[in-house]
Amino acid sequence: MEQMLAGELYRFGDGEHPELREAWERSKAACARFNQEGPFKGSGGRNAILTGMLGSVGKEADITPPFSCAFGFNTHLGEGVFFNFNCVVLDVVRVDIGDHTTIGPAVQIYTVEHPKLRLEKWESGRQVKIGKNVWVGGGAIILPSVTIGDNAIVGAGAVVTRDVADGSTVAGVPAKPIKKQK
Repeated sequence: MEQMLAGELYRFGDGEHPELREAWERSKAACARFNQEGPFKGSGGRNAILTGMLGSVGKEADITPPFSCAFGFNTHLGEGVFFNFNCVVLDVVRVDIGDHTTIGPAVQIYTVEHPKLRLEKWESGRQVKIGKNVWVGGGAIILPSVTIGDNAIVGAGAVVTRDVADGSTVAGVPAKPIKKQK
């Protein structure tokens, strides 16, 4: 667990580390309960599950089910964060999402990497940071170690492989800055 959280190489699927498997199973169970609770903002049961499942949840943060995460405790949401349907966060290390950020439907945020030793079931992770007042369009994929600056826009379907500067707009595969129309 310590190696995983530090972003170092670790082995998850070998059965030698039951604490990782147990944490993963707890997250899967919490996601299942959350997804069954219903899509209504302010749902007491759903909000309680979300608060218990994630590392931190800011005031008025909301996730529309279905939602999946690897561990949950590594995901931290600022105030007013909104996730639309079908989002996935593979949070083997920390994911920070700033205040008033909107995450579109089917967005995937990955911190896990499978280095050359993947055939031997080694993994590692690198943190993802998404700033304040960011809009991430539907179907976008955010890869490990990416930082998205405040007030940025990520176009629908973009694959973000590199950092995104404050206030910029990126789109495409891989995502690249685009000029704003006047």
